[in-house]
Amino acid sequence: MKTPQLLDVVALIEDLPDRGLQQGQVGTIVEILTPEAFEVEFSDNDGRAYAMLALKQSQFIVLHYEPAQLPS
Repeated sequence: MKTPQLLDVVALIEDLPDRGLQQGQVGTIVEILTPEAFEVEFSDNDGRAYAMLALKQSQFIVLHYEPAQLPS
């Protein structure tokens, strides 16, 4: 599995009710804390951040907007 990168768009794969977040909510990696932990910002459609928290890679998936490159 590829290591998530700064500014990757991610989606939660679990509910975090104590933070008011649910599975499927989309955020952006804004800082790499360790190889396994990432600061993720969640913003509304107007760009206002409503949550920012450290997540383990096991708590989200990286979203892809282009087809994967297949080996030749």
